[in-house]
This record gives sequence, structure tokens and C-alpha cells, in this order.
Amino acid sequence: MKLNNLKDLLLHELQDVYSAENQITKALPKMIKATSSDKLKQAFETHLQETEQQIQRLEKVFELMGEKVKGEKCKAMEGIIKEAESMMSEKADKSVMDAALIGSAQRVEHYEIAAYGTLCTYAKQLGMNDVLEQLLMTLEEEKKTDALLTKIAEKTVNIQAEK
Repeated sequence: MKLNNLKDLLLHELQDVYSAENQITKALPKMIKATSSDKLKQAFETHLQETEQQIQRLEKVFELMGEKVKGEKCKAMEGIIKEAESMMSEKADKSVMDAALIGSAQRVEHYEIAAYGTLCTYAKQLGMNDVLEQLLMTLEEEKKTDALLTKIAEKTVNIQAEK
């Protein structure tokens, strides 16, 4: 894809994040299975449902832009997920694994926050208010998930892992 202008870049980055979200839907069930914390399991299950909605939202964005829905392989997310899978293969105390899973999940969230923040900036600059509205909803969900993971870590998981 040739990047001639900001709209081309927006489309390219949308394809990247679309790939990332689809990769996340495959990784989250593994993380759900690997956790022993009920609160963390619930947070991951909720985020899986949100991620599926975020994919639908991205499909709507492609439609609003008159573009085909497709993903450009997100190598960054692929790497983040590979690191998480490597961590899940470690022999660890259950509470320590939960703390590690939160760290892995927050790496995912921080990548998504950066990606959606950038997409929002491009959409705003291009005056694509309908696209911006969709992207802002997802950005806020990603921020809330990150905050929830921090809360779970600080209030329970990291305390249990410390023992």
C-alpha cells in the first residue's frame, strides 16, 4: 500500500489494529485458562467480549470510509502475544503467574491505547467525525481495561504474589 497522504496512513493503521484485535481474540482464551484469580479471569472475559465489539466497530469504520475490511499483519501484537505465551509456559506459582499475566495484558493495552490515540488524531485532523466517534469509544474501553488491571494487581494479585 502506498502512503500518499494522511488518509492512506489512517487506513494502513486501521488495518494494523484490525489484525491486532483479531490476534487478541485468539490469545485471551489462553490467558483466561492460565489465570487462577477469579477477578482477573472475569476482567479477561469481559475484555474478550469488548474486543469482539471493537472488531465490529472497526468493520463499521472501514464501511464508513468506503474501504474493504482487511488486516495488515500486526507484527507488534504478534510479538507481544508471543511473549505472553512464553510467560504462560513458565513454571510459576499461581499468584505469580497471575501477576505476570496482568503485565502481559497491560502490554497489550498500552499498545492499543497508543494505536487508537494515533488513529483518533488522524481521524480528527481529517474531519472524519463519524470515524472518530467509533475510535474514541474503543480508546476509552482500552483505558478502562488498563485501569482495571492495575487495580486488580495492586489490590489483590501482586499482594498474593509477594508472599
